[in-house]
Amino acid sequence: MTKSRIRVVLEMIKFEHSVFALPFALVGALLAARAAGGFPSWQQILWIVVAMVGARSAAMTMNRIADIEFDRRNPRTANRALPAGHLSLGFAWMFTVAASALLVIAAWRLNPQALELSPLALAILFLYSYTKRFTAWSHFVLGFCLGISPAAAWIAIRGSLDWRMLILSAAVTLWVGGFDVLYACQDVDFDRSAGLHSIPKRFGVPRALEIARVMHLAMVALLIWLATTFHLAWPAWVGIAVVALLLGYEHSLVKPNDLSKMNAAFFSVNGYISLLFLLFWGAAVAVRP
Repeated sequence: MTKSRIRVVLEMIKFEHSVFALPFALVGALLAARAAGGFPSWQQILWIVVAMVGARSAAMTMNRIADIEFDRRNPRTANRALPAGHLSLGFAWMFTVAASALLVIAAWRLNPQALELSPLALAILFLYSYTKRFTAWSHFVLGFCLGISPAAAWIAIRGSLDWRMLILSAAVTLWVGGFDVLYACQDVDFDRSAGLHSIPKRFGVPRALEIARVMHLAMVALLIWLATTFHLAWPAWVGIAVVALLLGYEHSLVKPNDLSKMNAAFFSVNGYISLLFLLFWGAAVAVRP
């Protein structure tokens, strides 16, 4: 595969956006190992990262396959790899199978429970690609696709699930779902013409921005609950404050009559949120109370 083709593939799956979910998965792994009195091994971290890359690559490619006709008709997405003809549909299908296999192999190397649950994870990831056709709440499904990552990482470390990981999964679900609501505000007119569903289409852009704000406030509340249940040290609380401030800044960039700063709000700010969350919560695991 040539460098230019690799670049097109990475652009199709938005590889750089792996930063959104991976830090939360790593926090789940750190908390799981902390509960057992230690830290994850480098092999466990490696296979969790491989599983995350495989899962996300498969999900993003499947999404592009499912939406190829919509992408062709939407001026904002018409230049993407598949509708523009830079990659073939056959290649996209083969890439999806390969990425799915990568997830299964990584799960197999982690533990039997992770392997058993890997088909369910893929089913959830693939389901999202079709939800915009029948429900305005598809943003929550997308959020859940990333929200399962910390719970999956806990299972990868411990072989079972602790109920407290459901708090972090819910927080990630609301975070991702909230910024997906913001992002969907750009496509309200196209969604109406194409018969697709979204919160901005159903409630209007001003109300959608309010819904996203409430979702992000609930995320912060869930992180406070989680830090309390794990009795985490002070860096976790600093991390929550940083996340709250960045979410506030994100919402200040997007206004009902001005979506011009959407890319800054969506890509840059959310990337900082996930990385700083990992930094502070990783420190909280290391600095035991």
